[in-house]
Amino acid sequence: MVKEKYQIEFNIKSSLKVLFNRLSTAGGLNEWFADDVRVLGKKYTFVWDGSEQEAEMINRKDLKYVRFHWLEDEDEKTYFEFKLNVDELTGDLALIVTDFAEPDEVQDSKELWDSQISELRHILGS
Repeated sequence: MVKEKYQIEFNIKSSLKVLFNRLSTAGGLNEWFADDVRVLGKKYTFVWDGSEQEAEMINRKDLKYVRFHWLEDEDEKTYFEFKLNVDELTGDLALIVTDFAEPDEVQDSKELWDSQISELRHILGS
């Protein structure tokens, strides 16, 4: 079954540098995304409840976005991405999460991201 691409946008009260650090480094991701994060080169190992998943950082532009691909996903076109957008007029910072899921799992996946980003906001104090 072909996975469906979706995006969710979250307004985040944080500085661009602080937020990008939380999205792109092992220490930052460890605070909100997974129980433990290890990095070896471009390979990130995420640990949740003792279970590991590996992803490769496939693209990154400092203070703009970071993109990962789950290594167990056979579809090379899928990824999850954290993109930062600063509104030129208001200065508001938005985090845009792009991910892929089976059509019948998109809603559950969005709810999981809502929960994860809620934890991120808590860590950032926003």
